[in-house]
Amino acid sequence: MFSLLRNRPYAIGVDAGNDSLKLVQLARNGRGATLIAGKSEDRPEDVKSGSANWQRWTIVAMREAMATGRFHGKEVVAAMPASDVFVDNIKIGAPFENSSQNRNPTLKAKSDKLPRAISSKIEQKLPFEIDDAVVKYVPTEQDNALVIATERTIIDRHMAMYERAGLTIRSIAVWPMALTNCYTEFFGRRKTDLQTIVMLLDTQANSTNVVICRHKNVLFASSIPIGAKQLDDEKMATRLVLELTACRRRFASIYQDARIERLIFLSGPAAEPETYINIAKQMEIQAQMGDCMAAVEIANPYRAGINKRVSHLNWATAFGLSLS
Repeated sequence: MFSLLRNRPYAIGVDAGNDSLKLVQLARNGRGATLIAGKSEDRPEDVKSGSANWQRWTIVAMREAMATGRFHGKEVVAAMPASDVFVDNIKIGAPFENSSQNRNPTLKAKSDKLPRAISSKIEQKLPFEIDDAVVKYVPTEQDNALVIATERTIIDRHMAMYERAGLTIRSIAVWPMALTNCYTEFFGRRKTDLQTIVMLLDTQANSTNVVICRHKNVLFASSIPIGAKQLDDEKMATRLVLELTACRRRFASIYQDARIERLIFLSGPAAEPETYINIAKQMEIQAQMGDCMAAVEIANPYRAGINKRVSHLNWATAFGLSLS
């Protein structure tokens, strides 16, 4: 506890998802990451995701969390729901591979600053006009890049929500980088992990977010609209495996001679253990449970706001945001 007080806490990670709101703040105590505070609220059933009522509910929930939680300061690193973020994996060519200014994972680049080659590859794929988008590209390996785009109006809406909640935005981050942060901090700490390619699965209530990375370097990302609520249906579970297999095939077509060596379920107990076991068996990849809540030390279990013994929530994105 005293070592925690001598260390500056990380920013508060805010995962404002479609189905729930999670706030987490971590710190480092000399032995690893420590949980200072956390709060979670499920979206009321009568509030539609993304609606004006959802925005109002989120603002009130954030205010209440900050008022009743043990958070330090009001600086936050936030992320938007995966459904509001366009992600694509493209070939960009050698001229952009070492562009260090584009390795910042926050959504700050403007579409009119993008290299023409990238604009031409994604313009027809975007579900909105490229002139209305904030686009970021992150060079990966073998002349490839991860491209991330969001409508400018959605970003403005989220910025306004945090401002009305009395919070200070340090950055708007993106979920693939948040999940990678979570993995490298808690489950990729061995020397052999530095070069190991892993597939991270983040099971949300109604979606599964997929990241393939080589330690801190994100290589591939995709969001599949099948989540924990649908996995009780055997047909939907089989469909998820087919979608994951398609992701693996696309990854193999993009990265020559790269092999996924491990499957990590970052969502912890968000889904039933049997579900994870069946997915791993069908994927035929060595698998590991990645429960970040079980991996972190809690500074004061009575004041942190989270009881990890009874929590079945998915904290991976919020943890990764706080670590950003």
